Amino acid sequence: MQKVYYLSTCDTCKRVMEEIEIPSSFIKQDLKVQGITEQELEELFNLTDSYEMLFSRRAKLYQERNLKEDKLLEEDFRNLLLEHYTFLKRPIIVNNDKIFIGGSPSTVAAAKKSIHSN
Repeated sequence: MQKVYYLSTCDTCKRVMEEIEIPSSFIKQDLKVQGITEQELEELFNLTDSYEMLFSRRAKLYQERNLKEDKLLEEDFRNLLLEHYTFLKRPIIVNNDKIFIGGSPSTVAAAKKSIHSN
């Protein structure tokens, strides 16, 4: 699978996708429009073995609900991710069996190398 989960309204997502030069063959899923299904989340989990890795602590809802005070378990992260798309760290780029989460320079460089090394 070659797919990008992103938000069309997110400047970081736009910048990362432009910098990586995501090929047109990749499926692009705008989370604000389509959200994420339980099956899609499970596919991402299978690549990371962690819902926490997919979870954004920068999400507005995370701060509004004061979730940093709670001791969240993997099941809690899973439920929150399914509840609202903003809890998902973005962008998430899946290139076959490799996953790249977020927009850090090292993640962007690794994703670009993985996608364009063929």
